[in-house]
Parts: sequence; C-alpha cells; structure tokens
Amino acid sequence: MPVSFGLGDIVRMKKPHACGENRWEIIRMGMDIRIKCQRCGHSVLIPRSRFERLIRAVLERGGTVDEGQDGVSD
Repeated sequence: MPVSFGLGDIVRMKKPHACGENRWEIIRMGMDIRIKCQRCGHSVLIPRSRFERLIRAVLERGGTVDEGQDGVSD
C-alpha cells in the first residue's frame, strides 16, 4: 500500500544517510522530490518513482500555510 506524503513532512527512508540519520524533511515536490537530512542538512534530489520505492514511513506531518495568488496568507 503506498504511503501518502506532502511538503514539509518528516519521513523515514529505507537506508540512512552517510551521517547516520534516517529522518528526512520533504522540501520540494514535483516530478522529483528534494529531501533534506535532519542531522547534517544535506539535500538530495530523487526522482518521484524512486522516492516512492524508498520511503518507509511518514514520522511527522508538515504544516503548510495556504496562500492566495499574491502570496499573502488569508
């Protein structure tokens, strides 16, 4: 069953980063997903298809603010 994820979520991946951390924050979504290591801050760009295979769990849901077209919060 696929795991649902969103911008700002903290996720656990199949393999840890070289620094030993296994918590990643999703900082960009599209055809590719950019994730940032929570320990060292290194970011990695992964194709969505590969990311969906490597994700294991969503540890924390990120809180995003809905913004209007002009970029001002409602």
